[in-house]
Amino acid sequence: MSSLELSVVMPCLNEADTLAICIHKAQRALAEGGIAGEVIVADNGSTDGSQAIAEAAGARLVAVPERGYGAALAGGIAAARGSFVVMGDADDSYDFLEIPAFVTRLREGHDLVQGCRLPAGGGRIAQGAMPFLHQWLGNPVLTALVRWWFRAPIHDVYCGLRGFRREWLAGLGMRSRGMEFATEMIIRASLTGASIAEVPITLHPDGRLAHPPHLRTFRDGWRTLRFFLLCTPRWLFLVPGLALVLAGLVGFTLALPGWRWGRVAFDAHTLLYSSLGLICGYQSLLFAVFAKTVAVREGLLPPDPRLTRFHRIASLERSLLVGLAAIFGGTAVLAAVFLGWREAGFGHLDYATTMRRVIPAATATALGFTTVLAGFFSAILGVGGGEGQR
Repeated sequence: MSSLELSVVMPCLNEADTLAICIHKAQRALAEGGIAGEVIVADNGSTDGSQAIAEAAGARLVAVPERGYGAALAGGIAAARGSFVVMGDADDSYDFLEIPAFVTRLREGHDLVQGCRLPAGGGRIAQGAMPFLHQWLGNPVLTALVRWWFRAPIHDVYCGLRGFRREWLAGLGMRSRGMEFATEMIIRASLTGASIAEVPITLHPDGRLAHPPHLRTFRDGWRTLRFFLLCTPRWLFLVPGLALVLAGLVGFTLALPGWRWGRVAFDAHTLLYSSLGLICGYQSLLFAVFAKTVAVREGLLPPDPRLTRFHRIASLERSLLVGLAAIFGGTAVLAAVFLGWREAGFGHLDYATTMRRVIPAATATALGFTTVLAGFFSAILGVGGGEGQR
């Protein structure tokens, strides 16, 4: 095992049209590059004879019963014997003769070497190799998001031709078993500060004839975006929550004194909308904290010192004090309004004046109650109060 430098892993599901071509190219790349390696075909239950083709071409066949692109790759990588692994689809869209470029960058000490098909990263897409929407909308937009949200230094998030150190990947804690496997690798690598390099490649037209590509534009695009959001509580919960809280505070600032701008008047209706923004925004902020906490505890995201400090400050006892104070203050104002209504014989009250007291009081009561619940939930997670403070 120690004498093998590289394992080339190809996931396979009914790739009889192109599998032998890919295997032979990989073998040729190993031979011409003087690389001690092997070619592994991780078969995911093919019914077209791909298994026999793989063995006849001299590849090592690994049967992976669990269905899914990620499951097939994980099975093939687990069986790899090389120090480095290069993975790529067996549809002949990737040229495995480009393997030596990946090995060169891996030898330089990089953890992950990502291929890039898009011109933004120096890659090239042959005529008819990628659908229009994928090339000009899907890939650029999703790549921009992964660069922005996760600081990933790559230009093609969907490129499946990539290399990495086998031991590094084993410690990464990969969980996806579907098509998200490839994007999860990039996100985890970026979040953990891995050394990432990029190699420009050429994408060729899919060589399969028996069936269309496995990728589905809108389904898989949504699955990628969904996975991105689940990996970033900041953009899923924190940023929208801050925006809603800010909008609510601005609304209260304008409506409580009854500020007017020409014919525009900010009154009780503005307070109602502002209250909705504050309550929803505050809950979104709490979801951000809890989601990040669970993700860190489960190993989905790396530890964050800021989160630790927050939980140390926002202990159960402090949450109860703040929450109960808001509840008592809000209910006291509501009680005063009720007494005023009783003094008026439960009749008509001045709408604008009353709502300027009722809406803020009701909002404070709701936020206080939410804070109390959040404090207890934080304690259940084991990070608030008691043992969580030691």
